[in-house]
Amino acid sequence: MSGVKTVPVHKDDAGIRIDRWFKRHYPGLSFGRVQKMMRKGEVRLDGKRVKGDERLEPGQMIRVPPVDDDATQDAAPKKEARRHMSDAEVKEVQSWVLYRDDDVIAINKPAGLPTQGGTGQSRHLDGMLDALRFGSHHRPRLVHRLDKDTSGVLLLGRTPNAAAALANAFKTKETDKRYWALVIGCPKQRDGRIILKMSKAPIKGNERMVVASDGQHSLTDYAVVDNAGAQAAWFALKPHTGRTHQLRLHCAEMGHPIVGDGKYGGADAFLSGSISKKLHLHSQSVSFPHPSGGRMTVSAPMAPHMAASFEMLGFDISDYEDPLAEAE
Repeated sequence: MSGVKTVPVHKDDAGIRIDRWFKRHYPGLSFGRVQKMMRKGEVRLDGKRVKGDERLEPGQMIRVPPVDDDATQDAAPKKEARRHMSDAEVKEVQSWVLYRDDDVIAINKPAGLPTQGGTGQSRHLDGMLDALRFGSHHRPRLVHRLDKDTSGVLLLGRTPNAAAALANAFKTKETDKRYWALVIGCPKQRDGRIILKMSKAPIKGNERMVVASDGQHSLTDYAVVDNAGAQAAWFALKPHTGRTHQLRLHCAEMGHPIVGDGKYGGADAFLSGSISKKLHLHSQSVSFPHPSGGRMTVSAPMAPHMAASFEMLGFDISDYEDPLAEAE
């Protein structure tokens, strides 16, 4: 049993409710126990009684009454997603970093690496995030996801508040995402908007997205940046919604599946010759409101297999100008 403590509110906890502060720092205390301590006046904020919905400001002092020594531990710990990493693995993960400051880390996620674990997945980004602490006592947090076989920009919050701000920016559509894709064929209409209702459906024991009249609304702007005759085209894609496999389904429904996407394009999603059979979809850039103010954009170079395909088809990315910059 610990004695009475007076704990300062740090900037990472600015703006959260005091009951959430206890949940964050003393997860072993039940919600009911925290509320009881407040009703009895055992918890104080700058010496005054306080209710659970009080918002905190940096520099305030919280009186924490005596609690069990294990109160800082989860009452029912969840199975950790983390995995032991060798020095070589840590170095590899850190080499993916495109940008880093006190609030944000942006990485270039490799194609083939799942963002989070699942059935049969022992190696995934969520289990490797300790490699991206860089001395911080906070473990970086995922704020959005990319498909396993999609490469490119992925943002992480370095503190709880930064992660919440970034996640909210995705939720409120304040982010501007741009993807590059290599697709089969070339549409006659070189730019446009794809609007579909889509939902999940089990097909041959493997869940996938399908067009459905009662599904969720999805919207994507597209533009042809370049094409190799009628064989293939370089698409710039701007999703306005974030449905699962949205870009893959949208391209396939246009009749121009993404190269390597057998799930949605079947046998027609592959080019003959030496073009890689891997998925050719890349999160090229993300523009977002920075948690500390202002706006920034992070871009990522393509995965090696996709860069090789672009070079083979004669696509020059050196003078790229975003054709969807004004798309609304």
